[in-house]
Parts: sequence; C-alpha cells; structure tokens
Amino acid sequence: MRTRIPFIEAFRKQQEDSGSLRPESMDKIQRDLSPKSMAESHHRVILPLARDPWLLDSYITSSGHIRLGTIFMDLDALAGVVAYKHTGPDVMTVTAAVDRITLKHPLSAICDLELSGQVTFATGRSSMEVSLQVARVPEAGQMPKESDILMTCAFTMVSLDPVTKRPVPVNPLVTETSQEKLLFQQGEANYNLKKVESKMALKKQTPNDEESDLIHALWLRQLDYHDPNTPARKPDNAIWMASTEIQSVAIMQPQYRNRHNFMIFGGFLLKSTFELAFTCASAFSHTRPTFIALDPSTFENPVPVGSVLYLTATVAYTDSPIVAGVDEVKASPEGSTRIQVRVDSKIRNVEHGETKPTGQFNYTFEVPNDVKIVPQTYSQFMMYLDARRRSRRATGCMKGDESNKENVME
Repeated sequence: MRTRIPFIEAFRKQQEDSGSLRPESMDKIQRDLSPKSMAESHHRVILPLARDPWLLDSYITSSGHIRLGTIFMDLDALAGVVAYKHTGPDVMTVTAAVDRITLKHPLSAICDLELSGQVTFATGRSSMEVSLQVARVPEAGQMPKESDILMTCAFTMVSLDPVTKRPVPVNPLVTETSQEKLLFQQGEANYNLKKVESKMALKKQTPNDEESDLIHALWLRQLDYHDPNTPARKPDNAIWMASTEIQSVAIMQPQYRNRHNFMIFGGFLLKSTFELAFTCASAFSHTRPTFIALDPSTFENPVPVGSVLYLTATVAYTDSPIVAGVDEVKASPEGSTRIQVRVDSKIRNVEHGETKPTGQFNYTFEVPNDVKIVPQTYSQFMMYLDARRRSRRATGCMKGDESNKENVME
C-alpha cells in the first residue's frame, strides 16, 4: 500500500515532466459517497514474530524487547490501508494526527501479534478517525481477550484532492450495533475535545491562576539554587531542563517514501521520534524507561524525500515535584517517576534554506527511580505547563480505560 512503482521510475517520469504520473483531479472523477459500515474498512494483519525468527530480526532490540517504534510504523501503514478501504484509491489520504497510543499490557514474551482496525468516526467531511489495536494472536475463531491487548491507538486521516491538495469529502459512517455506536460516540468526543483543547493552548491563552502560581514557585526555587546565601541546594536527582536536550539530523531517503512517491511515510517519523524520545528518557534517568503513551500529536507539514529532518527531544515534565505541596499529582508508583519527553521536528532543504515545522510529539515514559526536571526560562516553563496538562489528561484517560474493561473492537 505504501509504494506502487520503483522510485527511480517515478523520479525519471518526474524529470521528464511526463503526464503519466499526474493523477486526475477529483473535479473530473465521480465518486460514490454513500454511507459505509465499519466492517467494510476493517483490516487485520498477523505478524508471526514467534514463528519467523528472520522477521523478528526487524522487530527486536539488542536486549530482547520488541521495538515499539517499528510497531508504530506498522500501525501508521495499517491506518492508511483502513482509510483507503473506506475512501477508495482515487483520493490522496495522509496522516493528519496521532490522537493517542496507549500501552495496555506490556509483552512478557515474544509472541505472534495481530494488528487490526477500522474507521470508527466519519461524518462526510474530509477527515476520519481510524482506531487500531495490537494484541496477541487469539485462538482460531476467537476474539482477543482484554488481557491480550498490547496497545490501542487512534489516527486521524485526511483525504485530499491528488492534484490541488485540497480536502475532499469522504463517505460518512453508518453504525449498526451498540458497540459501533459507542465507538462512533468516542470518536465524536475526541473530535470535539481536540477543538476545545486547541482553543485553550498556551499559544492562544495565558496560564491559569494555578499554573501561574506554580511557575512563580518553580522560579523562586531555581533562584534559590543559584543563591549562595540561601540553604537550598539543587538535589542530585534534579536536572536542568536545558541539559536534557538531544538532537538528531538525517537526510530523508526514498527508501522511506509513501505510496505517493515523493513524501516520507508518516510511520517513519513516528519511529524516529519515539526512538529519540526513548534515548532522551534513558539518558535523563540512567535507566531503561517503560513506554506508557503517546499523547495527541499533529503532523503539521509533509516531509519531502531529500529534505533534512531535524529532531529535538527534551524532558519537559516529571510527576516528581520540585516544590513540595505545589504540584503533587503523582501517577507513578512510589519510587518511580512518570516523565514526559517532547520531540519537536522540522525540515530544511539540503541547501538549508526554508525551514518548516513538521510536528510535535509527546511521549510518556515511566522510570524506576526518583528524578525531577527544573525549568529555568519562560519558554521552558511553557513547555513544562503544556507537558503537565498532557500528563494529567493521559492519566485521566488511562483511569477511564481501566474502569471500562469491555473490549469494543470487533
């Protein structure tokens, strides 16, 4: 589904300015936009990791764990398959956002995995929500049990006119069962929540009173750390936010292009940001972090083949507070810490001319020790508050999931 012709052929045809690669505009194509059911877009893939050691080579780390970044690539590819089953192949469908990826039950052993999903929210506009899950392969004829589900996630996919790149309508979704109605309602709630949270973003609204008090308390505390006339000294497990930053730079090669030939597959960006975030979390905590969740993250601009991708990872928040009694909302067990790692991505051309942001990705990890992050500048305080909000929302979502153990995916 990702690529249809070798890159060299696409490149030569582009160089020759051949019309054979240019798709038709949607203005010239009559599309059937009648409502579709969830079952029509459902897709299921088996990864035989336990049965195929050579396939496992691409999915295993040096410590014997499954590479979650590679699973994320597969999930993005699966979201594309599901979306095209709903819309048909004539449109250009791209990943607009990863709404959430939540680890439900970590794997304790290598096993065959089932990746499945379907469109769960579409009203006829250009966007649709695709809900996916990764689970142990169940017995023949059985559905995965709740305890077998490794992770759940949702992607927002948007359909565009292949020529004008403008949004085009997709088939609305019709629900047929009570479970499908519940999934549709959840998708609608997610859609509305994203609009509300966008209006409340720190780029559009000042911090609320509680957050302003927290910033002031943190600012005073870090001033004390620098003042030799006060008894306060920065604890050994408290790290300046600026010192946690790590970066990576890479040229985007055709190997990772999507099915439209000249843009990078979104799953590759997910894999790259996750692995940098994991590295950042491990360098900060000096432990092996456990992935908990990816918070809602938006793909702002596409990544062209041949561009230079810059990724910057920063530990933006820890639920182990610096100022006791001010910010004590701890989701991690005693002796552990939940940390938020923010990865900012941007692209430039090889000549290092125009720069464009491509997305911000926010990963939550848990580490088995007590570590704290200390912001110093106003920009860092805003990163801290944004990550704190995300951490609290993620904790609330996971608690909501725990209160509803019924698996509604079919």
